[in-house]
Amino acid sequence: MSFSPTLAERRFGFGLSPQIPAPQSVDAMLRGVAGVDQMLADHPLPSFRDLQDKLVLRRRFRGFARKNPDTDEGKAADKKQQEIYRTARDDWTRGFVQIQARRIQTPHAFRERLVAFWADHFTVVGKGGMLRFAGAAYADEAVRPHINGRFADLLRACVMHPLMLEYLDQNRSAGPGSIIVRRRPRWQGLNENLAREVLELHTLGVDGPYSQTDVRELAELFTGMSRADDYGFVFRRNLAEPGAETVLGKTYGQGASLQHIETALDDLARHPATAAHIARKLAVHFVGDVPSEDLVAHVRQAYAQSDGDLMQCYAALLEHPDAWVTPAKNIRPPQEFMSAALRAFGPPQQALSQMEPRDIGQVFHGPLRVMGQPWENPAGPDGWAENDAAWVTPQGIAARLEWAVYAPGKFLDALPDPVEFAQAALGDGVTADLLFAVNAAETREVALGLVLVSPAFQRR
Repeated sequence: MSFSPTLAERRFGFGLSPQIPAPQSVDAMLRGVAGVDQMLADHPLPSFRDLQDKLVLRRRFRGFARKNPDTDEGKAADKKQQEIYRTARDDWTRGFVQIQARRIQTPHAFRERLVAFWADHFTVVGKGGMLRFAGAAYADEAVRPHINGRFADLLRACVMHPLMLEYLDQNRSAGPGSIIVRRRPRWQGLNENLAREVLELHTLGVDGPYSQTDVRELAELFTGMSRADDYGFVFRRNLAEPGAETVLGKTYGQGASLQHIETALDDLARHPATAAHIARKLAVHFVGDVPSEDLVAHVRQAYAQSDGDLMQCYAALLEHPDAWVTPAKNIRPPQEFMSAALRAFGPPQQALSQMEPRDIGQVFHGPLRVMGQPWENPAGPDGWAENDAAWVTPQGIAARLEWAVYAPGKFLDALPDPVEFAQAALGDGVTADLLFAVNAAETREVALGLVLVSPAFQRR
């Protein structure tokens, strides 16, 4: 098989758009990833710095309210901290629309798919309070700038982000011999969560060549990485384990140093097991649950020979004939299904941006929970499942069908002709059986729903 513009959009993007031409070559797809990130500029989201400021301000108001609960000033402070929380929550809810706008309007959908892929590879979930609204800012600041660079840079940016440190309990991890443990023996001590996930999920893979000793040594090396009171990154020497640490047979430093941590992450990024792990994940995500070993080997070789240059990995993936094999193997997970439907309908940006947070919750967030993939809330640090069995469930399929029938009318003033929509959304994937079913549907809503739940649309 060889390159296909239709398959390029369906398998490596968010589906066909009635308004945006499909890429005409692999080179065009790669140029779209390497070029200016126009969607980030056109559809900005609140930054992590913005959320940090809100967190600090809310904490001050809340503290004052708790100290003065029965005074007018205390009650006003409590009301203010609640307003700050609601503003952050509404920004997060509206952020869903901004992210969908990027996916709907981009001429470089492969880029947006890669952002989603890497954000899932480096999964974070804000723990409690307003931090649960930080996922999009993390993706914009730690993931997006590095998807067309070296994996080592992406790894460092994600592992050292304050939200990752908070999520995996690194912010309070202290070395057994650290200054704070010596002074305060009851301090909670070493936490291995981040070190384990870096080895198991982010670099070497679950079957990688590491031991529990490597996990502990890396955890001790990581001590000192923490967050400041304003939720920014800080290296706290009083938490760091003194002395050298040995990970995978290599010894790092003779004292606490952020440079030693960066060097260790660079070495993990260069490890052959990391090349194999990343190559297989890319192949599974974009091509099929059980990709050919030849495809995986081709991407792995590109990674190893280029020192983890991700653009070379994408080129290797796209140039291999197995990437273009049909019929489609992977089913779209719920979030991708919803984005593909929006891209196929091409609603005016105003129609989405003017939706109230409550409506966004009802039309999008609620159905995603029922489908099994709540927005920015995976169950664990391993992110969302790749295998089809996770999504092909009676409840999940029923929820897709229900959403496909009723949701388009919530963001479109006029529903398109179902036959024309099928041809635009599916291209050469339209079948005579589907057109017969569409023409026989009792209502336009049902006809459009049949297109969205058809195998040709559900699979990529």
